[in-house]
Amino acid sequence: MKPLAKYSYPLRTRYYTRHHREDEVVFLNAGYEEDPPMALPLEASDEPYRFPIQLYHRTATQADLSGKRVLEVGCGHGGGASYLTRTLHPASYTGLDLNPVGIAFCRKRHNVPGLDFVQGDAENLPFPDQSFDAVINIESSHCYPRFPRFLAEVARVLRPGGHFLYADLRADVCIGDWEAELAGAPIRLRSHADIKMHVLRGLRGMESIVAASRPTPRLPADRRGQVHEADTSQGSKLYRAMQRDFAYRMYCFAKG
Repeated sequence: MKPLAKYSYPLRTRYYTRHHREDEVVFLNAGYEEDPPMALPLEASDEPYRFPIQLYHRTATQADLSGKRVLEVGCGHGGGASYLTRTLHPASYTGLDLNPVGIAFCRKRHNVPGLDFVQGDAENLPFPDQSFDAVINIESSHCYPRFPRFLAEVARVLRPGGHFLYADLRADVCIGDWEAELAGAPIRLRSHADIKMHVLRGLRGMESIVAASRPTPRLPADRRGQVHEADTSQGSKLYRAMQRDFAYRMYCFAKG
């Protein structure tokens, strides 16, 4: 993991668990929405996380995971691992992350049969060769200093016929290098899609949920009922940065 990310993610986990209800911050990824909306059926407890869940669902269902051994590299706070284990019914699901504070959070928060969490390095996966039928990686690989090394590790731990299910973003100026590294991966590309517009719709949906959950601010009489632009400035900055400077893509690779 790049040095800044290596130290910032444990700090983020500590901040979230100290200043928020623990069950609120179980997803660290962007959202996803289609037009017309996906209308993915969700349990009531999952509904607040609809847009991040839809990114996980769309990426993971590029292959059939039922009865398979699945590894997620870069599992964050484990929300996606929990959802996919409960709904896609793999034989086992292992979430791996370099952040030890995040892994401790996952083990405490997600008590799901068949799901376990391991602290480890994406570029040196602590598993034997051909251990998994599928590897999932969502919005994490941009933090890895040696992305080709990660791709080699994915190929090593996949069984023949296994799948690498992948979604991530890159700054526009880095797209050429990203494409070249993916083209050199020791696994076969089956499909890919530009999902930037879907992610932007998901971000808008996430911002709407956050805005609706905030208490109404006390305003002068002549401004009551108005929504001040500053109230959503952080989300708007993220949206504008994604819209202007980044690509977001989804891939499915197969081994053999």
